[in-house]
Amino acid sequence: MPVVEDQETPPEAGPPPRLLDLGLRLTGGIVAVVAGVVTGVLELLLATFRIGGQLVGVSVLLAIGANIALSWFAHEAVGRRWAVALPAVPWFALMAVAAVRTSEGDLLLAGDNWVGLAMIVAGAMTFAVMGFRQILAPPTTPGG
Repeated sequence: MPVVEDQETPPEAGPPPRLLDLGLRLTGGIVAVVAGVVTGVLELLLATFRIGGQLVGVSVLLAIGANIALSWFAHEAVGRRWAVALPAVPWFALMAVAAVRTSEGDLLLAGDNWVGLAMIVAGAMTFAVMGFRQILAPPTTPGG
């Protein structure tokens, strides 16, 4: 009688099944879109943040940092170069809606708020630079 019984060899490690990979990519894309909306709302809320009556540009820094992180996450999660558009499109749409006056006269981003204007410019430039970097990056995968 052998001391160690016969053990089955574990299955070889390989690429994940295609359906699982597709599901994870789809989930990552949805998370990127939702995160684009959430960070956009948070940036809009912080655009009017004041200390001692003076506007503080914390939303500009948040726009830059969050948009870099979202662009990176979208590309890594989806695995395609165009994935930077997933958080960018809802973010841009939210900023456009925030800059339009409603029929009641409400306005989220006024033209006299330098933080809001700087936030839109900085956020848009960040998405543009991250998208441009993806275009110039050498392909990492055959489908990338």
